[in-house]
Amino acid sequence: MLNKQLYQEVLARLKDASRRKRSELWESHTWMLHRDNAPAHSSLLNTNCLANRQTSVGCHPPYSPDFLLFSKLKTILKGRRFQTIEEIQENAVRELRTVTESALQKEFHQLKKRWENCIASRGDCIEGDST
Repeated sequence: MLNKQLYQEVLARLKDASRRKRSELWESHTWMLHRDNAPAHSSLLNTNCLANRQTSVGCHPPYSPDFLLFSKLKTILKGRRFQTIEEIQENAVRELRTVTESALQKEFHQLKKRWENCIASRGDCIEGDST
């Protein structure tokens, strides 16, 4: 289960990876972390950690459908029991590999539209958002 301490460890690994792989964005402070509003993500500990690192955070629009990969994994893996972490990882990776590039592009386009709608509405709930 993800808690605020584990999430902070994930953020540290992400920071190191982004600094290595996208150094130009890291140095200019122009990269943004997209996250949902789960309690572990929005804890005071992690919010302060991101603020201290001058990390911009784009939160998931409220009441917005999940990103394709998360909903796909939840649907497929829901109710199944796994004996080991490795078994969970193997099943998740196998399912993620079935997602096509065009499906990912479509989902990112729809996510961008939801962000734009959320920004335009200043974070208010957007009823009937079918994007």
